[in-house]
This record gives sequence, structure tokens and C-alpha cells, in this order.
Amino acid sequence: MTGKQKKTLLRIIASAVMMAALIIWGAEGWIGFGLWMLVYLLIGYDILWRALTGIFSGQIFDENFLMAIATVGAIVLALMGRGDYVEAVAVMLFYQVGEFFQSYAVRRSRRNIGALMDIRPDYANVESDGRIERLSPEDVAVGSIMVVNPGERIAIDGTVVSGESSLDTAALTGESMPRSVCEGDKVSGGCINLSGVIRVRTDREFGESTVSRILDLVENASSRKARSENFISKFAAYYTPAVCAGALLLAILPPLVLLAAGDEPAWMEWLYRALTFLVISCPCALVVSIPLSFFSGLGGASREGILIKGSSFIELLSKVDCVALDKTGTLTKGSFEVSEIHGVGMSESELLFYAAHAESASSHPIAKSLLAAYGKEIDRARVDAVREQGGKGVSALVDGRKVLAGNARLMEDSRISFESAEAAATAVYVAVDGRYVGYILISDVIKEDAEAAIRALRSAGVKRIVMLTGDGDGVATSVAARLGLDEVHSRLLPDKKVEALEALLGGRGRTAFAGDGINDAPVLARADIGIAMGAMGSDAAIEAADAVIMDDDVKKLALAIRISKKCMRIVYQNIAFAIGVKLLCLALGALGIANMYLAIFADVGVMVLAVLNAVRAMLVKKV
Repeated sequence: MTGKQKKTLLRIIASAVMMAALIIWGAEGWIGFGLWMLVYLLIGYDILWRALTGIFSGQIFDENFLMAIATVGAIVLALMGRGDYVEAVAVMLFYQVGEFFQSYAVRRSRRNIGALMDIRPDYANVESDGRIERLSPEDVAVGSIMVVNPGERIAIDGTVVSGESSLDTAALTGESMPRSVCEGDKVSGGCINLSGVIRVRTDREFGESTVSRILDLVENASSRKARSENFISKFAAYYTPAVCAGALLLAILPPLVLLAAGDEPAWMEWLYRALTFLVISCPCALVVSIPLSFFSGLGGASREGILIKGSSFIELLSKVDCVALDKTGTLTKGSFEVSEIHGVGMSESELLFYAAHAESASSHPIAKSLLAAYGKEIDRARVDAVREQGGKGVSALVDGRKVLAGNARLMEDSRISFESAEAAATAVYVAVDGRYVGYILISDVIKEDAEAAIRALRSAGVKRIVMLTGDGDGVATSVAARLGLDEVHSRLLPDKKVEALEALLGGRGRTAFAGDGINDAPVLARADIGIAMGAMGSDAAIEAADAVIMDDDVKKLALAIRISKKCMRIVYQNIAFAIGVKLLCLALGALGIANMYLAIFADVGVMVLAVLNAVRAMLVKKV
């Protein structure tokens, strides 16, 4: 609780105690008036001051003005013997109680987002000429060597050049499991080093690092208003002067009609009804609870590693009924693995031995997958005359035998007869001493949770799931069939991806696209809502996206949709509840059935209930 909140709470308690004492004592006369005004000013001086400054600044018709005019009117009525001071003080007291609850709820919802601000590193230990210098992250140049000790936060994105450790990435991705890193691994700024000392070479400036981008997303998340929020702003701009005019007419028009008819006008009765009408009309519940609902939704999503760039995108996400997905990095891991070995006159282990040794000097992803499948240390002394043939493969001498490993073109150019592999994977054909000995299939691995993610999307209300990929037809069709997708479009360059996406747009619902590559940036920007897979995603994709899933967990696509739908349900509940109760109580107030205490409930009670309902948007664990 902040110092301001503590002072407000003390004022509320002190005012409530004094109010109760005055009611028990039954203070009357000018002494009673003075004591009641003391309590009134204690609990309401800030509201009266804001109403006064609002008048002079041209912002007259807000809730402070309504509260001030209604309570001052109640005091005037009490001085005239109609009503008592309790009503004026009670309105102010309960309004402040409602404001306190609202302030506390906002602070709680901000805590989830505010926790992300702690990921900002305070310093970086930069190694220079054998000395360690502590610098501000903004002053660290690209290519500098940072020394990160256990317990310290990595300041800037980079590559580990020495050391091994485990990193706490929870603040960035929401993952509870530490991530192991060693020499050559990429690390992101904002992660906490848990164990060993590591030396990291910075790959970018602080302003372009992961932690800086996240902070920028969070700080600007609420700057883009959803249409529902704009509705509230426009509603309040017309609503407040309208009810003030309505109250004025209620105070003047019926008595004038009665006077014209020759009856007693009962000015005080109609003035009391007009003042009650004003208190009931305060739009606090709408003005406070709707933005709070969106803010709570943003906070709850960020706690799960889903950063949504603004409340407008919560509204769009809730209407998604078609999801288009990139393949590599979204549905698949984006890393190659050996999926099948087929030897011809040679055992699988021998075939893998020759292929791995021939490819041992290459940095190509296919070569790395062959070495990983071989799983043993390569004896470079057994390899000679290695020659890469661009776009085809490699040739080398392994134990004195000439080995060719590559694609079909390499076999054809070498005039070697081979058996074509009919499979939705990349085939590495191998020949030894001019004789074809088999092939090795290498494929991009489907993420373990991809099938569960597709099922979760359908259960979240998505009716159509499409894959847009630049991969070949065979691979794309195989992945789509395995995951049960509705459509697949393959061999798409970035401009063709945009065209394919545009063909999906224009339905009753909204279309989302999820991807992670640089080539996905135009599609992410074109979609109704673009979702970037942040941990492995390119800077361009993250920049173009409207939401970012920080840990690349494809299941969180469905979670993001569910969170947005829950948030929008709460928004519509609060709008319907607040307006419904207001209209009912306004009618009762105009007819003279509602008194000031019902007005207090209609204003403060509805606001408290709406705020408490709005806070539910933060609770996403069971979504």
C-alpha cells in the first residue's frame, strides 16, 4: 500500500468514526453544523478541490463536479430542514471508499506488469585490458565482453564466449525451468545468471536488446485504446452534461407545471429529487472499471509470458475465428534432426559414419544435424580433401575412401545411379568410391505440444486453422496432415504470404497470424492481429506484431484468445450492469421513490462491484 493510499484509508476510518459519534450524540444547532462540516471537509476536500479546479480549467462535467454539487445541495437541503447532514457526509465517505478500492485494485493489477520493470539491468561488468569496469547498459558498445557473475542480471543480448551456467528466464518467458547455456549459446538481456561465471560478447546495443523491447512494450501497452474504452470516453462526454441538464429540468420544470396548474409547486421536494438524480447519475463505475478491466487483462496475460501491445488488441483477439500459422519456429522447432537412415549394401551406422565425417567441416544446419545424430567425437585425422560444392553438398576423403554427401543434383552431376527418397523431408544421398550406399532423411521436428495447441485453439472457438509456409509441398502437407490443419499453402515468398493471408481476411470474425521469421513481418503487420513467437523470433517480426509470446509456447496462442474473451466478457458485464442499475435508479429518483442512500448505492456500490469484477481479468490460471 502506498503512502497516499494509507493516508486515504486513515481519512476514511477517522471520518467514519467521527460520523458515527455525531450520529450517536445527535449533534444539533450551529455546533452540530460545524462538526458535520469538519467531517465533510476531512473526507471530501480533495474532491471539492478537483471540482473547483475543473471548473476553471474547462473540464466541468466530471464525477468530481457531480459529487460536489450533489453533496453541497444535500447540505443546503439539511439547512432548510429537509434531510440531514448524514446524507452529504455519507455520499462523500462511500465515494472515497469506492475510490480506495479502485486505487487498490489498480495497484494490484499493475503489480504483475510492474514486476517486469525489475528486469531492467542496473549495470554491466565490461572487461577491458584485463580490468573489469562497471558501466551503465546504455554505455556498453556492441562487441564488448561482459562478465556476468552468479546472481547478476545479463544486461544486453549476446553470445556466451566462455563458461557454463543456468539462467533464470522467468521474467522474460514465464518459464520456471532454468535454461542451461554454454559457449556459443545466445542469451537475452534481463535473464538472471544462477550458477557459473560466464563471459558474454554483446551482439547489439541496449536500446535494441530483448529487455529494452519488452520494457517498451509494457510501458506503452495501455496507450492504444480499444473501441470499448473509446465508447466510455465518448459516453461520459455526452452523459455528464445531459444528466446535469436533466437534473436542472427536474428541479425547475415540474414545479413550474404545478404552478401553472394552480397547485403548490413544492420546490424543495423537486430540488431534493434533482440532487438525488445527480448523485445517482455519476458514471464512476463505467469510467473506472472498463479501463481497469483491460489493464487487468494485460497484466494477467503478461504474467503468463504473453505481451499484448494494447487493449485494442485484446478486443481483436476475442473475435478471432481464423488463425494462420507459419511452420518453422511456430509449429516446428526450426532445428533439423535425422529422422531416418536407409542403407543400401551398408549398415546404418556405417552410412552415418561416412556422412558425418564428410560433413564435419561444414557449418550448415544439415551438417550439424548429422554430427548430432552421430554423437561421437570426429577424428579429423581420418578426413582429408574436403570440398564443398555450393547448393549440392560435399566431397571428402574419409579413411582414404572418396565420399559424396549431398542432394540429388550432386549424385546426378557425379553420374551416380541412386534411389530417390519419396518423403516429406530433406534427403542426404551418400556415395562411397563412386557407389551409391543409401540416404539419410533430415526433417524439421514438430514441437511436442503442437497437436495439443491445435486442439486448444479449436476449443477456444477458432473455426479455421491454416498454415502458410515457404517450405515445399511435401513437407508442408505432411506437417499439416499430422496436425489436422484445415488448409495449407506452401512455397510462399513473403509477398505471396501476404496475398494468401488477405484471402483469409474479411470474414465475420478476425484473422490472426502467428510467426517468427523476418519474412513473417509483412504478414504480421497485415493480419487483423499479428502474434510473434518472441523467444526465437526476429526483431522485425516482434516489431510488426501486435502481441508477443515470449517463450515460443504455441499453446499460449489459445491461452491469449481465452484471456481476451474473458476480459471482454467482464467489460460487457460491467457496461450492462452499470448502465442498467443507473437507468433504474434514475427513474426511481425522478419519481421520488429513491432517496440519497439509494443514490449512494447506485454510484459507489455499483462502482465497487464493477471494480471487483474487473480485477477478475487478472486471474488467468484457470482460463
